[in-house]
Amino acid sequence: MAMFDLAGRVAVVTGGSRGLGRADCLALAAAGADVVVTDVLMESDPELDRTAEATQSVLARVMASDQVVYTERTSEEIRAMGRRSVALRLDVTDREQAAEVMAQVVRDFGGIDILVNNAGTLDHLAQVPDQVPELWERDLRVNLTGAFNCTQAVWPHMKARGYGRLLYMSSVAGTLGGFGQASYSATKAGLLGLMRSAALEGARHGITSNAVVPGIISTEAFRTGGEAMIDRMVLRTALRAPGRPEDVAHAICFLASAEAGYITGAALPVAGGIDLFTF
Repeated sequence: MAMFDLAGRVAVVTGGSRGLGRADCLALAAAGADVVVTDVLMESDPELDRTAEATQSVLARVMASDQVVYTERTSEEIRAMGRRSVALRLDVTDREQAAEVMAQVVRDFGGIDILVNNAGTLDHLAQVPDQVPELWERDLRVNLTGAFNCTQAVWPHMKARGYGRLLYMSSVAGTLGGFGQASYSATKAGLLGLMRSAALEGARHGITSNAVVPGIISTEAFRTGGEAMIDRMVLRTALRAPGRPEDVAHAICFLASAEAGYITGAALPVAGGIDLFTF
């Protein structure tokens, strides 16, 4: 019997244009799921740079200018696997849009079984006295409130079916803290509280809720860091190497599968031992 078989399941992934989100989309599809790829950025947008500018994210602007946005291309790759897929624009900070997108997926795909709350920002780097209030608020809106908006939007659909898999992308910055990352760390820690509350409330409706806690993963964003910083982070990791996006995606597939049906409220580190005492 093939393990982690997601055939017949419908997954929605937020922030699916690149990095961990794109890897999650492709892995879920490879496991048999139909996948809806969502992101605030779409590469066919004639004003992609302006859309990226509106996100207040330096990283989004860099990715847009470097043409590292693969929302629609990811959906095309999934359809080439023989799965159903569509790319939809979704700004997770927009509660009405989140509700509309989830309702559209239910209409077009027949339901939603898996929600991967992956959309996030991580470009606000400053020590606490220098954190920019506007960026602190942006990070709360995207990383934490955005996940809440999507969870709340999908909840009634999962409850009605008596089945659901809620997944949250946290970070070791949320469990260990991050120097110069107060807003990012706070939001990633907050996701764990949201995840566990959803686990408690969802259990009676057949809904499990879990989080993946990545360490340093070799995504496009990670590779924009300076060489010296990357070397320091690698040396801080017991396995002495960054993880691959696929390592996180495999954990997502496991938690979305029937084999993880008795797991809820868990925060699964995919961190290469960066959370261990390493010297």
